[in-house]
Amino acid sequence: MTIDRFLIVLPALAVLAACIAGQDLMPGPEEGAALFADNCTVCHDYRGEGGMLSSGVEAPDLTRIALRNGGEFPRARVLSQIDGYGRGKAADVMPEYGALLEGELVPVEVDGTMTPTPRPLAALLAYLESIQAKD
Repeated sequence: MTIDRFLIVLPALAVLAACIAGQDLMPGPEEGAALFADNCTVCHDYRGEGGMLSSGVEAPDLTRIALRNGGEFPRARVLSQIDGYGRGKAADVMPEYGALLEGELVPVEVDGTMTPTPRPLAALLAYLESIQAKD
């Protein structure tokens, strides 16, 4: 292979590698919005603002998570809550979403560490982070 061909092929290979690697990136809010609509709106309404449930329990306003935490979105705590497994008093009403814990793992930055996280869980995290109220 001549140097000219090499210089043409090398950038093409770099683009291909970037596309393949991009499949393992954190999903965007759009993917999480679809999961939210399918799994969360019954309790948290379609805007994520929560409200009183028929059981008398109040579903929290998910658009104000960051505001309730000094302006910081607590990724680790939110991931822990979404999975629905025995986390405090919300565990009494929060369903367990086993399917959200399955599938491809993607790297999610949690407290400064890249953490392998099931893609559906990461997608919901991205969506919730995107709907945070500013004030």
